[in-house]
Amino acid sequence: MALSKIWSAFILIAIAVATIQVTFTSDVPTMYNSMVAGKSGDTLVIQKRAPAVADSAQALAIATRNGKYGAVFTKEGNIKTYSIQQADGIIETCQTAVTLSLRLIGFMALFMGLMSIAERAGGIRFLSRIIGPFFSRIFPEIPKNHPSMGHMMMNFSANLLGLDNAATPFGIKAMESLQEINPNKTTASNPQIMFLCLHASGLTLIPVSIIALRSAAGAENPMDIFIPCMIATFAATMAALFIVSFKQKIRLAHPVIIGWIAGISALIALLVVYIKSLQTDEVSVFSGALSSGLILLIFLLIIGVAAYRKLDVFSAFVDGAKGGFETAVKIIPYLVGMLVAISLLRTSGTFGIIIEGIKTLVNATGMDTRWVDGIPTALVKPFSGGGARGMMVDTMNTFGADSFAGKLSCILQGSSDTTFYVIAVYFGAVAVKNTRYTVGAMLLADLAGIITSILLCYLFFG
Repeated sequence: MALSKIWSAFILIAIAVATIQVTFTSDVPTMYNSMVAGKSGDTLVIQKRAPAVADSAQALAIATRNGKYGAVFTKEGNIKTYSIQQADGIIETCQTAVTLSLRLIGFMALFMGLMSIAERAGGIRFLSRIIGPFFSRIFPEIPKNHPSMGHMMMNFSANLLGLDNAATPFGIKAMESLQEINPNKTTASNPQIMFLCLHASGLTLIPVSIIALRSAAGAENPMDIFIPCMIATFAATMAALFIVSFKQKIRLAHPVIIGWIAGISALIALLVVYIKSLQTDEVSVFSGALSSGLILLIFLLIIGVAAYRKLDVFSAFVDGAKGGFETAVKIIPYLVGMLVAISLLRTSGTFGIIIEGIKTLVNATGMDTRWVDGIPTALVKPFSGGGARGMMVDTMNTFGADSFAGKLSCILQGSSDTTFYVIAVYFGAVAVKNTRYTVGAMLLADLAGIITSILLCYLFFG
């Protein structure tokens, strides 16, 4: 029900904002057309009444101040402003949602086929026994050695190493396993909420893509955001754990939980120390080798053990792969609905208004406003990973890769995952409609990551 209200609010607010904006323009169809049929990269022309503007030079100054890239002052006393559409309209977004789902089919089929082999070979049960002492305390409602523990561990491991393509199938398999023990199939269970909030916190060891984009943008030291990114994403994960544990009345002050968190923290610290000793290009090579090596190791262990136990490996793979195809198709309606609502928020200019409002408020308080220029990345990230990446690149291009705003946008990009996309895909895969407090918990964890990112940026870069 909460997700339904949020989705409805997104659409109604976007249309209301667009309507208010077109009220002050003479070219009404432009805004509505961009929201429905526009494509990212289209040139938009909006004509506004501007009797106080004397010439094209003043018109261009106004347009530049409002984020436009061109303007012409007409003899009728209007300003024609030109801008590039930053997001697809409804029609293109629907096609994008279907394309995303279809692109998932291959990965879903591959990794769910491997999971099927692993389950028959006993690998998932073995992994569940290893992680059981820790997971049994933060997931108290899951039966001992339940396969979902192994599935979740595979998902967290893939996320940790930045293996997004592998993490999604593992995560959906975990949700399906948790759904089997969910007493109310249309309502999110406590274990599903805990899992999804931890997953959406986006704990990743090496932000390779961010480092690469900083290098491409001309940063003097592309690696300088590595430690702040690590700390910020870890803070978001811990915030998610504490928020959900408080809501579910889970006692975290237990020696096993403390020991696991301390152990993971120590491993991360050791990895940070090692990576800091590498050059930028060496980090990329190390990350690629580590990620690819993990994938090959998964193949080797699963198929090797299954063959040793004389299982019908290929039949097991095909049986699991069929489920991957069905799941990828099942999430299409959920993905279409969520991405369309997000598209409307972006094309209506709602995000821009929010950002300008934050700037105005901060200016009024007399606080330092440098952090506000990096905030667009954080505002877009819960809705679109690609959109947030574009915001990050745009911030670096506008203010400089080594500027405070440029560095902050990179840390924010690495501090969390795409909340609403994750909700649409994972709950859509198991047809859960009542997400309870999942959205609120995720957004609070995102907020913790944002606040931590801003503080770290001031601490490391002044």
